[in-house]
Amino acid sequence: MSSNLDKLLANATPSLNDNPPSLNEQIRNLAGSAADDLLSMLCKRNGFYVLESALHVFPSHSGDKEIGLDEWNSDDLWRNEYKGMADGCLFFAEDAFGGQFCIKENKIFMFDPETGALDYLADDIEGWAKAIVSDYEVLTGYPLAHQWQEHHGQLPSKKRLLPKVPFVAGGEFALDNLYLNDAVEGMKFRADIANQIKDLPDGAQIQFNVVG
Repeated sequence: MSSNLDKLLANATPSLNDNPPSLNEQIRNLAGSAADDLLSMLCKRNGFYVLESALHVFPSHSGDKEIGLDEWNSDDLWRNEYKGMADGCLFFAEDAFGGQFCIKENKIFMFDPETGALDYLADDIEGWAKAIVSDYEVLTGYPLAHQWQEHHGQLPSKKRLLPKVPFVAGGEFALDNLYLNDAVEGMKFRADIANQIKDLPDGAQIQFNVVG
């Protein structure tokens, strides 16, 4: 009987890095007891895209065209921009909009890049895969990613779809509210949003620059 992870991998791209995966000390420390579970998935497929690139799992190391776990989780790439909100998280995958899947305290969470909030998703990688298989439209943003790519072509590597008006500010999950942007720049931009709103009381007015 195939696992949910096997079902996910059956429709995924080939490995994004052809080298055997390995986890450095920083990644292992962040992953905790889930490190071996993560490495086991990467041994099956060292990074991959699935659901027309709506779901992106990072390979263990960066290559010519893809960012790896080591670089993506480095403090000076974008994590420090969250001023503590990303501490203790190992970010291993992302949805179509750059929403992050991460390991924290040995569990799997979703990290909202606009608020820095964590939502529990699963106990382990297999549970995460089960959640994706069961609710992929919501968890990966696949329907909108599919529609966007019908009009504009395949999502390039290192790019994600960002909202012109942030979702947290009432921006719609609609094609005309999406634009293509560099994944790292997208995380930095939304870290600024998260820092602006983290101490605001409910109902406070928020003002953002809207992307044209």
